[in-house]
Amino acid sequence: MRKTYALFSFVLILALLAACQPAATPPLAATKAPSAPEATKAVEPTVETPASKTTLVVWDQFYRGVESEVIDQLNQEFEEAHPGVTVERVSKVQEDLATTVKLALSQADGPDVAQVNQGRSDMGALVQADLLLSLNDYASKYGWGKRFSSSVSSRNSFTADGKFFGEGNLYGVSPTAEVVGVYYNKGIFKENGWEIPATFADFEQLLANIKAKGITPIVFGDLDGWPGIHEFSSVQHVLVDSEYINDFTYAVNNVSFDTEANREAAGIMQEWVEQGYFTDGFMGIGYDDSAQLFKAGDGALMITGSWLSGELTTDTDLEFGFFLMPQQTADKPQLAIGGVGIPYSIRKTTQNPDLAAEYLDWMVSERAAQLWAEASFVPAMPLPATFSVKEGSLFADTVKAWDKINKDNGVGHYIDWATPTFYDTINAELQKLFGLEIDPAAFAKNVEKDYGAFLASQK
Repeated sequence: MRKTYALFSFVLILALLAACQPAATPPLAATKAPSAPEATKAVEPTVETPASKTTLVVWDQFYRGVESEVIDQLNQEFEEAHPGVTVERVSKVQEDLATTVKLALSQADGPDVAQVNQGRSDMGALVQADLLLSLNDYASKYGWGKRFSSSVSSRNSFTADGKFFGEGNLYGVSPTAEVVGVYYNKGIFKENGWEIPATFADFEQLLANIKAKGITPIVFGDLDGWPGIHEFSSVQHVLVDSEYINDFTYAVNNVSFDTEANREAAGIMQEWVEQGYFTDGFMGIGYDDSAQLFKAGDGALMITGSWLSGELTTDTDLEFGFFLMPQQTADKPQLAIGGVGIPYSIRKTTQNPDLAAEYLDWMVSERAAQLWAEASFVPAMPLPATFSVKEGSLFADTVKAWDKINKDNGVGHYIDWATPTFYDTINAELQKLFGLEIDPAAFAKNVEKDYGAFLASQK
């Protein structure tokens, strides 16, 4: 097993809240820190009028209303700044994008730019297939190292052979930051006198109290599979520490999935099913439908990511808040699923690499950060110093949550990145777990078979 380690120091949201400045955190103990592209002084992009009309084909997964509007605005302004350039946008649902992007990037007329999910099964596979352009030179040219910490860069990095995750070349830049936590219906909470829980035991007591009132405690739909991974991993992140989750995701230091903490998290999931804490028929409900149920007031809580906040602030009279899944004790450093959104990458064989890089730079610019923040999405890059956040708003809640996990060195991971096949494996096993077809011990053992086999292949 190659001994590597990813640094965990995030300083992504600058000048966001006057009272909330992310503190630099020391790197975790490591055998070797993954390298990230060195930052040089940012160079202002030179806008040149193309000699002829140029079409830049871009694939993204920002298909929901509010986020799609942000992209359309950014694309329009990019075209205005680049006379003769047309951005041909193709927006896909994330699952559809993941299944079609590899073939598309292998074709001569494929997208110049595409969002490529992090992790071994997506970005790693495309790097192995030699389909993505290394962005190291552009990172230096545009000073991306000043906008993103080395830890953020490591999440979008692989060695050139695609074998090692978290180090080597940069293959993508992410426009948004993400933290997975708990949304709550403020009206339901106020009506019943409920408070944000301070500990995980308090959270489980809250679930029981909500259920006793005849209200659905957790709005949940697992038809798409990935929401169940977040549900499980949100509790897993309460029971493990950042060192474990970091080692596990980057496949270093010979850790295992079959642990007491993971078995306990699986057991809690089954207890919640048996207690009726999830939406009735949740295994047949899609994520978007569950989000609409929650937005309509059908339930008190929803465990999901900060990306939903924009949708929950439009076309509704209801008010929502957001808090991090409480830890076992109130004084324990916070750990939560988090990171940055799906990054933009460049097809290696594009005929317009410099223009594509200018597009990436525009999508992670200060202007982009402003538009994302105005739409209640946490941007991954610094905001303009003049931007202010409305205290008490849902966006302020998500920003504070992101700031908290940064200060506590507790930005966790999406665990399905761990191996090329881990997403499919844990998705299938969670379906059986939620369906009460297997017990927690069998679940952990079955998932470990995938992870252990991958570790063996890396030696």
